[in-house]
Amino acid sequence: MNRVETKLDTIAQGLTEVSKDVADHESRLRTLEHTIWRAAGGAAVLGAAAGVLAQFLMR
Repeated sequence: MNRVETKLDTIAQGLTEVSKDVADHESRLRTLEHTIWRAAGGAAVLGAAAGVLAQFLMR
């Protein structure tokens, strides 16, 4: 019976570690996604500004 309890404790600790890893990965992915969206927004603004500048220069 003691071996079973020891193994269950080990499994429970492993699940806690996995849970922490998953939370860390989710946090990193959210940060990466925010960075990508900001970069995409910046690229859109720069593209629009370049279009306006090109039209101004073509006159």
